Amino acid sequence: MTEQTALYDQHIRLTDKSHIVPFAGYLMPLWYSSIAEEHAAVREAAGLFDCTHMGVLGISGKGASAFLNELTTNNVSTLKAGRAQYSYILDVSGNVLDDVIVSRKGPEDFILVVNASNSAKIGNWIDSLLNDQINIDPKRVEGVPPSNRGQACPERSRRDARDTGISGKPTVRDLRIPGGKVDVALQGPKSLDILSSLIKDKKARLQMTELRPFRFMEVDIDNISCLLSRTGYTGATIGFELFIPPNEASSLWEAILDAGRPLGLLPCGLGARDSLRIEAGLPLYGHELAGEFNISPFQAGYGWAVKLDKDFFIGKEAIEQISEKQNMKVARIELPGTKGIRPVRQNDGVLDEQGRCVGWVLSCAMIGEKQIALVYVDAESVQEDSEIGIYYLARSQRQIQQGKKEQIEKGERLEADLTGRVVSRFAKF
Repeated sequence: MTEQTALYDQHIRLTDKSHIVPFAGYLMPLWYSSIAEEHAAVREAAGLFDCTHMGVLGISGKGASAFLNELTTNNVSTLKAGRAQYSYILDVSGNVLDDVIVSRKGPEDFILVVNASNSAKIGNWIDSLLNDQINIDPKRVEGVPPSNRGQACPERSRRDARDTGISGKPTVRDLRIPGGKVDVALQGPKSLDILSSLIKDKKARLQMTELRPFRFMEVDIDNISCLLSRTGYTGATIGFELFIPPNEASSLWEAILDAGRPLGLLPCGLGARDSLRIEAGLPLYGHELAGEFNISPFQAGYGWAVKLDKDFFIGKEAIEQISEKQNMKVARIELPGTKGIRPVRQNDGVLDEQGRCVGWVLSCAMIGEKQIALVYVDAESVQEDSEIGIYYLARSQRQIQQGKKEQIEKGERLEADLTGRVVSRFAKF
């Protein structure tokens, strides 16, 4: 069943219904004006995004910190109140279930933001863990009483409460309900000016201007209580996510649009959200993370968010072994995109300078007169600034008859249809 977001009424007033499509179980706008215009607005002024479809969980109470530290790969124990961290949730085999943001409001009070497409899966995973339905320790010693487990398995010494369960049982709440919080994102260089015009309290305005990335504050914006976080998914140096009550989302959306339009603000849809994150080199779950190739955080360029020095987290032993066997990585490449050049698509082949297939395209976006692609390639063969080729897969039966391949294997030698170069893995704007 496809649901409407908290801002659906705003969308149908701003764009044609044909531009609104199902996404992750919700009806979302692809664009309002055009992807190119909205992309440019974020880079030059500001863009406003409906993120109320994202999963937002409140995790609080006794054991919340310990639970999240075992649930996620980053180190929650070092996270101070008022700060957030990027992290992963793995299964016991080290597979990525989702990439998440953990924000600490207090000693045992957290907000966990998950991808909309994974919201139900993560909710079920957490429920199963809290109800002791999953053995999270693959080296569990059968027949050893829990009280002796630390002695039998010194590497699990802190996990001596039960055979299969996690430490502590905090309260978990879905915050996307009345009285909870949903997410609206304001991104781009003019974001600070726009929000400043809507915050009456001088001290709060000053605090906001000094807010560093991955930190947050409580503030009233246009008289609406808001948790304002210096985070985002566009590569913008200045950008915010605003967590507000669902019934206030429409009012705040309109207030930000009214304040921002004179500065060049545009509402932005899914198309610009995707092109912006590709240009910045940010991974999308199912493409540059997990997905067809089961891409790990290490391959995606985020090994720093997997703290292997922690005593324990779910999937630690497996992901440690995976990290030692990586021979592929995600890279970012730049290609021509002028008029008449065929767009690059997912699964097109990536060729080295000798014409040998060394990987495949994961995502690609047209940005001005160039294309930016994120590719999954051989780690040793592809280095920054090296020339790279693209082999277009067959798009039709006629092309197949003309000799174009429908799929290619690593190691095949082919003639490139388009050439470009490898650029730095990430970019900030």
